[in-house]
Amino acid sequence: MASDFDFAAHASAMRQQGWWQDKTLDDLLEAAIARDPDKKAIIAYRKDNGFDRPLKIMTYAALGEAVAKAAGAFRAMGIGRGDVVAIMLPNWWEFVVSALALGRIGAVPNPLMHIFRERELRFMLGFADTKAIIIPRLFRGHDFEAMLDGLKPDLPKLDHIIVVDGAPNRSFENLVMNSAAAPVSASEGTPPATDEMAVLMYTSGTTGEPKGVMHCFNTLIACTDALGKRFKLTYDDVHFGSTPFGHMTGYAAVMIQALYYGGTMVLVDIWEPAACVPAMVREGVTHMAAATPFLADICNAVSDGAEAPKLTTFLCGGAQIPPVVIENAKQKLNLDVSSLWGMTESLAGSLTEPERAAEKSATTDGRAVDGVEILIADENLNPMATGDTGRLYFRGSQQFIGYYKRPGLDGRGAEGWFDTGDLAYMDKDGYIRIDGRTKDIVIRGGENIPVVEIESILYRHPNVTDAAIVGYPDSRMGERGCAFVVLKEGCSLTMDDLREWMTKSGAAKQYWPEALEVIDRMPRTASGKIQKFLLKDQALKHVEA
Repeated sequence: MASDFDFAAHASAMRQQGWWQDKTLDDLLEAAIARDPDKKAIIAYRKDNGFDRPLKIMTYAALGEAVAKAAGAFRAMGIGRGDVVAIMLPNWWEFVVSALALGRIGAVPNPLMHIFRERELRFMLGFADTKAIIIPRLFRGHDFEAMLDGLKPDLPKLDHIIVVDGAPNRSFENLVMNSAAAPVSASEGTPPATDEMAVLMYTSGTTGEPKGVMHCFNTLIACTDALGKRFKLTYDDVHFGSTPFGHMTGYAAVMIQALYYGGTMVLVDIWEPAACVPAMVREGVTHMAAATPFLADICNAVSDGAEAPKLTTFLCGGAQIPPVVIENAKQKLNLDVSSLWGMTESLAGSLTEPERAAEKSATTDGRAVDGVEILIADENLNPMATGDTGRLYFRGSQQFIGYYKRPGLDGRGAEGWFDTGDLAYMDKDGYIRIDGRTKDIVIRGGENIPVVEIESILYRHPNVTDAAIVGYPDSRMGERGCAFVVLKEGCSLTMDDLREWMTKSGAAKQYWPEALEVIDRMPRTASGKIQKFLLKDQALKHVEA
């Protein structure tokens, strides 16, 4: 349905309340350069260079010079205000330089996950009329240049394919960093207004239908400000960039977060705990934002004899954190892990402050951060009682400015509440707990199955490392539940084993899964969310059975 949301009124309120700072990324960069031009801005590691030493170190002064050169080169290519440029790179220094340079000249960076292939790219690049794309030549054995050459006939608006480590006629080094174009300084830039689109980020795809989410400088900076205050981050923090910058966690909560405080960001393109954890120690990493598997890997590396990094804060989002991981982080790293709920549209919606992490992170997804309001209500916005599950709505300073090319279809009413599609409940202290997705509800015989609760029971089985429940159609019951599990190496699980475990759990029998699928790996987005639409497709084979 069309939205009744009044963006102008919302923007005015955000400014009046002090949540919007009306700064650009150039403002952040220039402030960092003025404060300490010789401070390390980027320490970049690449696997093909070895993790024993950085491939490149850039001071803030050097970063400023690189951004100016790149901005001039992009402008000379005919890229300008409003043009969408895709950045499909791993966490390389070229990503940071490109994003900042594009913002300087008013172009719109569109970070893309490097796991995307022809099907996704044909849609995404075509939908955005993408003018240029920046890619690696090869990464993880995949030939990106050949892939884009194959797609080019279907993308008539794509004027430039720029390749890091590419041949001279296409190479990032030649075309961007060493072009004959005059550099563009911050004072000569033409960035978008602080409440206009400054980045285009496609949704992670848990439903299979990505949408182009638009954020502006004000929403991005409001996110980093709110997170930084909750974590008490400072100029001295060293941020670890393992979470892909093609996802909003990496883009906002790592790249822009470090820039906001003038901190140092340590980049790695491939996560290998045995090599990356020593690099974290060597570079003095203090802050990290990543999904649960990264944290579990760090704990395991320390258990295997690696020196523990000096992490003081850890933002853990994308999925609920198993209590054992939180306990291990405290025991092995002396680290209080902060749980977070967020999405591409909301950025950082809720976060557990480190002071209460031991108490709240295992059982909640945090409380609303500064500048954000959270409401748990029914479909008519009638608030739910404390502890009762309802729809999760949000509004506030980090609220996206709309879906690209879909004006008025963002689902926000006159009061500005956005329906996240998540189900949640709130405790007496204002902390929320995600309790499933509205689209993931399994209704068996007219009764809702408590999906998250049953998944938790499965997760506690000694042979199981990951678990998910999805529904599949049934002519008699409407739906039945199918359990998908990933097992520990060398372990097995049969349907009889599952029934025995459910009996021991005490869960009502009508909630038990009625089909079981053992899989090698759970399909997840970059942020760690399970792509249940893929599991539902697999579960359809149980319909006739």
